[in-house]
Amino acid sequence: MDKDGLFGRALQAAQASYSPYSKFRVGAALACADGTIFTGTNVENRSFGLTICAERSAMLAAISAGKREFSGIVIATPDADYPVSPCGACRQVLSEFLPAEAFVHFGSSCDDKVETTIGALMPYDALHELGKR
Repeated sequence: MDKDGLFGRALQAAQASYSPYSKFRVGAALACADGTIFTGTNVENRSFGLTICAERSAMLAAISAGKREFSGIVIATPDADYPVSPCGACRQVLSEFLPAEAFVHFGSSCDDKVETTIGALMPYDALHELGKR
């Protein structure tokens, strides 16, 4: 599936968001190395620390299904006026499973998005640095 198709899947996932407090919907489409796609959405809780982000939602679904190899992720934030990058917790979880060269695209629309890699988001990630030895 192409990246625009993945963005469409992420936008669709955002429609299922449970975000009654922030009113900020997020959807993610995670591409597995074998071509399987897992989607996730943000699920808020009035105790904000218990909120689950869309990126982690998609990753946990994939891991629960036995997937361990990924090529990248697309994150849609349709309520934003600009591309909103993954939070620190999501970056950490993504860097645990995605190789440094995996694509990470995020934006409010197909026309307004950032295209980067997990290595660029986490340039001095110890896990990837250790793999170089």
